[in-house]
Amino acid sequence: MADTNKPLLIKRYASRRLYNTETSDYVTLEDIATFIRDGREVQIVDLKSGDDLTRQYLLQIIAEHESRGESVLGVDILTDLVRSYTTQATSVVPQFLTASFEMLRNGQSKAMGKMTKANPMASMPGFEAMQAQQQAFFKAMTSSVIPTLPESAAPDAAVDDLDTIKRQLAEMQEKLSKMGK
Repeated sequence: MADTNKPLLIKRYASRRLYNTETSDYVTLEDIATFIRDGREVQIVDLKSGDDLTRQYLLQIIAEHESRGESVLGVDILTDLVRSYTTQATSVVPQFLTASFEMLRNGQSKAMGKMTKANPMASMPGFEAMQAQQQAFFKAMTSSVIPTLPESAAPDAAVDDLDTIKRQLAEMQEKLSKMGK
């Protein structure tokens, strides 16, 4: 049985094929993305040089998802990322992004833990709908799948819906933080 506490080691051969050292078979980028979505840490190394290629391949996975229309990163964010490579911001951006995703993960864990039937908020009118929205939001954020709007939805309606969700999320976070005290 594989030890899932340590990263799954993937070796890249000179032929650029990727080899899963636990199962002794070749894998694709999509297989690696599935391992990661399933919560597994992955490390990809070049067989000959021993160089760690994990970042390179993770960026390639993201680029492939983005090119297929599975956009998580808006053009504004991508533009800012490109700018950060050419400015003094390079020292701040990685820490900011890491902290932001850590806050998202922590917030998700706390919110989902408090949204149980024993929760006194469960008796609030509209709580179930708000809980469903929150779960859909967290699922979209963590699985890198943003739901698409129906073709009939106007872009302004999408912005209004997003603003409503943001407002509801902020209200929910405020209520949860008050409950935690």
